[in-house]
Amino acid sequence: MTRFSAAVSDSSDDEHDVHMVQDFKKSPVRSPPKLPEDHNVEAGSDEDIGVDQESDEESSEEDGSSDMQEDDLAPTRSRPTRNHVLTADSDDETEDGSENTSSCSASSSESDVDVSAQREDVSVIPWARQVGVDAQKMHVMQTSLFRIPEEAVAIKAMNRATRPQFKLPLTVRRKHSRDSIGDGLRMDSQERASFAHDIEPPPYRPSRKYARVEISASTVAGCEDGLVDAGLAFGRSFRVGWGPGGTLVHLGRLCAPSSQIDTSANSSVITKTIVPLFAGSHKEANVRLSRLLQHHLSKTPIVKDESGIPFADPSTELDFSSFVSLYPSSDHSDEQSLFRLGRALFDSIDLHLAPEITVDVRNRISAVRRKVALSDWLEEAVGYLVDADLKKHASGDSAACIYTLLTGNQIEKACEAAMDNGYVKLATLISQASGDFEFREDLTEQIQLWREQRIDVHIGESMRKIYALLAGILDVVEGSKTSSLEQCPDVDPIKGLDWKRTFGLHMWFSEPMDAPISQVFESYNRSRQESPYRVSPPLPSYLDTSSEPLPFNVPTPSPSDALFSLIRLHADPACSLSQALSPLSFGPSPGDYSLSWHLYIILSRCMRIRDFADRADPGRRRDAMDDDNEQDQHEGHSPSADLLASSYAHQLEQLDMLQEAVFVLLHIEGSAGREKAIKDLLHRSAEKLDEWMCSGILGSLKIPMAWVNEARAVYAIYEGKVFEAYQLYLNAGLYQQAHDLAVVELAPEAVIRQDLDLLISLFERIANQTVDGWHTRGKVYMDYAHAMTRIPELHASLTESAVPDAVEEQELDNFTRTVPRLINILPDVLSSPSDPRHKVALAEMISGLIAVLDIVKPLALSQSQIKLTSIDEATKLRHIQTTFFEKYMRSIQAS
Repeated sequence: MTRFSAAVSDSSDDEHDVHMVQDFKKSPVRSPPKLPEDHNVEAGSDEDIGVDQESDEESSEEDGSSDMQEDDLAPTRSRPTRNHVLTADSDDETEDGSENTSSCSASSSESDVDVSAQREDVSVIPWARQVGVDAQKMHVMQTSLFRIPEEAVAIKAMNRATRPQFKLPLTVRRKHSRDSIGDGLRMDSQERASFAHDIEPPPYRPSRKYARVEISASTVAGCEDGLVDAGLAFGRSFRVGWGPGGTLVHLGRLCAPSSQIDTSANSSVITKTIVPLFAGSHKEANVRLSRLLQHHLSKTPIVKDESGIPFADPSTELDFSSFVSLYPSSDHSDEQSLFRLGRALFDSIDLHLAPEITVDVRNRISAVRRKVALSDWLEEAVGYLVDADLKKHASGDSAACIYTLLTGNQIEKACEAAMDNGYVKLATLISQASGDFEFREDLTEQIQLWREQRIDVHIGESMRKIYALLAGILDVVEGSKTSSLEQCPDVDPIKGLDWKRTFGLHMWFSEPMDAPISQVFESYNRSRQESPYRVSPPLPSYLDTSSEPLPFNVPTPSPSDALFSLIRLHADPACSLSQALSPLSFGPSPGDYSLSWHLYIILSRCMRIRDFADRADPGRRRDAMDDDNEQDQHEGHSPSADLLASSYAHQLEQLDMLQEAVFVLLHIEGSAGREKAIKDLLHRSAEKLDEWMCSGILGSLKIPMAWVNEARAVYAIYEGKVFEAYQLYLNAGLYQQAHDLAVVELAPEAVIRQDLDLLISLFERIANQTVDGWHTRGKVYMDYAHAMTRIPELHASLTESAVPDAVEEQELDNFTRTVPRLINILPDVLSSPSDPRHKVALAEMISGLIAVLDIVKPLALSQSQIKLTSIDEATKLRHIQTTFFEKYMRSIQAS
């Protein structure tokens, strides 16, 4: 289908454009017209009107009707251009809108007679034909007055650069369409200007699987009483939710998405499950974490931030060495090994150097001392593994014992073992372990000579491993290859070793003695990546040694050991704490954030070595003098740090360690988030806030008493102790909550008991505070109590006195104007239809006010035109009698 576009003059309006399209449809043409001189034809412009010239078959079908649909008359809608659009520029030269299309040759083959006929067609300039002006003259006038050549060229270039755009079809009329029911967003078929332009793929729009329906059209309408399906009957009340102490309330049975279950969740049976956050027993975790947190609290002052919220600010004294002192020297647990490694890698080192020593020398000496400390830690960490292997070779190969001692860098013991077994020359070589390059080259040549001369077949495997280690070779040592019986197998020096000893061999034998820790780490990491099946990966101890099934599923790939992550933090400056503090690196429980949080506090908040990646400014390393000078320095905010503290506090809450959980939450950096987290914790644990617990929270942790009283008030309401909750709210300074509780719960009961003194005392302390709804709720009760007590007193005083007091008369007059207003407001104050006390109190208050008002001024209510509702018939009848009696007496007096 061929498409032509004619530029509409600026002087024509929308109505004339529509006439142009209609006239052209009534007089269809069969060949492309030759456009007048200097007339711009622009394809794809917003001002153009596309006129379709259909094929012979399509045109024959449309000859019977020339009417156009309403949608076809929209002049502002543009259609994508075809590849064979002809464009006539201002120089009266015809250009092809595409690259070498077939339509160009077809148009050039038309006769001159057809072209001249097309020149007189009414569709070219319909406005000129309508007013009777020559079309060519009209076009020249339009071009000279309203269109300059520069503007035409710019518009044509802009239109050429325009890519085809996606459009919504006219059939899409729904506000929220659904792909699933067939009327979603569909894209029109795209056309490209040439083969040089690619068609862009449609944007990805995910289908909406769920649609909101009205309750009348819902399948659950009328089934709200289906108690068999509690989720259907009660909705959000039976959704899965978290309770205090890690309690998960749910229907059915917890399972994985791929699990096969034999029970149904369509039940009204609710299950409370305690989600295990610790791999071991709670008692063991309680003892372990109490020791760490008590030490942490002793080094952390509690201060108030700019908002007046308590905040825990750890001091620089809280380092790895301080935690190491908590463990005895005989303790070889993973926890103490972690803190000892941190001490070796990150704690400050006293170099005992003179002040005039340069920075380069200091850094060099510090790197050497740091590597020595890491080597000492590594020898101690693998000592028990070396001893276990020695027991296996106690009565076996002596060379295997020497090799085992070398894997633990026990050089002295290895020399003694070699001499005791008659390997004197070997002992001299072992004493030179980690020697210079010449020593290693000599041993490498010796191993090569053995292989070339086929002597290695007569040397034991353990002895060959010893020589390979001394030569600094950790790759597979090839044996001599022959077809005879002297064929020697290959030897792997690190076969069967754990990752710690493998890393140690890289540091002690493979790399030079003066190589930094980062180079050693890179050497081990590279060999691990190149030979994953030969080099042991840095797996945590529970995966490396455990033979029992784990309580939690370990993801793939397996997490790295926390010890390896600490070494990586020191060696790789690009490593963030997010990569190193994964809970699965410390233990089998993915919800145990205890050690992760303690390491974060030391590395980030105390030593300022590394931080989470989402912190804007991690700050600089703190010195001892910073505590006095820069306590309030801006450090940015890290959401990951707050999430880590909240997760650890949730664990402590499950262990009933409330004080410790509050202490951890005091490390949250945002003031508003810290306040909310602590208040929520106190609300969940309000039943445990006894005197001993509150003394620690208020004393050591400096939590405001108002927070504790608020939590106690919430729990008192839960237990039905409303008056106690009211007093706790007042003590906490929460006058709004106390006011609402008094209006809804306490005041109606006081009205029913006719205890006006109690009613006044409930609102006396709130009267001078800023409370929402005070004048329309709480003050109404006080006005009622004052009216009920003061009106009878004033009436009696004025009746007994011979000379009425003007002040008392004015006060009584004010009451007579106030009481009708109170009667009108009371139904809105006591508006709870579910509480019968409100109905009784409302009737009592209106009846009492009407009774006292009838004594003083019976016509006050009738004059105010207030409808009396919620009163008993006796009160209403008495009021009517009093009112008519007063009118009768006044009529007598008037007569």
